[in-house]
Amino acid sequence: MQVTVIGVPDSAGAYGVGVERAPTALREAGLLEALRESGHEVVDAGDLTERTWSPDRERPFVQNLDTEIEAVRELAAAAASGLENGRILVLGGSCGVALGVCAALAEKEDRARLVYVDRHLDLNTPHTTREGSLSWMGMAHALALDGTEGSLANATGQAPLLRPTDLVYLGHEPMQSTGGERSAVTELGLRIVTQDELVGHPTEAARSARTALSAGPFAVHLDVDVLDFLDAPIAENVNGRNSGPTIAQLGPALAALWSDPDCRALSIGQLDPAHARADPTAIPRLVAMLGGVIAAA
Repeated sequence: MQVTVIGVPDSAGAYGVGVERAPTALREAGLLEALRESGHEVVDAGDLTERTWSPDRERPFVQNLDTEIEAVRELAAAAASGLENGRILVLGGSCGVALGVCAALAEKEDRARLVYVDRHLDLNTPHTTREGSLSWMGMAHALALDGTEGSLANATGQAPLLRPTDLVYLGHEPMQSTGGERSAVTELGLRIVTQDELVGHPTEAARSARTALSAGPFAVHLDVDVLDFLDAPIAENVNGRNSGPTIAQLGPALAALWSDPDCRALSIGQLDPAHARADPTAIPRLVAMLGGVIAAA
C-alpha cells in the first residue's frame, strides 16, 4: 500500500498561530521513518502553502474566511491526487483539513464519509458562536447547515460535502457541546460514540463508530484535543485535562479504523508544538503510535 503524506501548515481557521508548525514538528520527530517501518510505501508530498491566523476585525465571526477557502481548495486538489495511488495522511494545521479531505474523497469516490475523532462537535455557525474560529464550525460547513457561509460550504462546488448519515463522532465529551450543536445533533439524528466509550473500550468504540457510518469509503479526522491534555499536552485547546484517552488508549481505536479496507485517509488537526514543549515525550509518543496505526493495515 502507498501512503502519501501531505502537510498543511495552516492556522488561518484556528484560534491563533501555532498549529501551522505541526507538520514540521511531526516530521522532525521522525514520523516518516516511523511510517516506513510499517512496511508500506511512504511518499512525502511536502507541505502546501503556509497560512497563519491573524485577527480579522472586518469579519470577526468568520475570521480569515477567504484564506481558509483557499486552503480547502488547495488541499482538496492535493488529496485527490494522493488518493489515486493509495491512502493519504494529512498533517494539519487547523481542523479545516477535514473539509479538504472530504472534498477529495467525494471527487474520487462519489461520496464522502467521515469518522470525526474530537472532544468537540464543531457544529457551530457564525450565528451561534462569537468565537469566530472556523475550525469550531467545520462540520457545520461540511453539512452545509443553515447559517453557515456558503462560500466555504461550497468551496469546491460539492455542497454538502457530508450527509447526516455520512458523519459519526468518536470521543465527544457531552459537556463540551453548545446549545446550537446539541440542537443540530437532535434535528439531524447524528450518531455519537462518547468519550467515556472511547476511553473504556477503544477498539470496540471505534468499531461502533464505523458500524454507525454509512457503508463505503471513508476518512478519519483526528483533533488531538480529544486526548487527555495531562497525558499529551499538544493541543491548541488546553481545556481537556483529566479526561479523554491517552495516546496509548487512542492507538487501538485508530488502528481499528485504519485497518478497515474502506478507510482511505487520516487527517490530524489542532496540534500546537509550543504546548508540546511541556512534555518532550508527547510528540514522539504520538509519532510512534501513528506508525503502529499505519502498520495495522
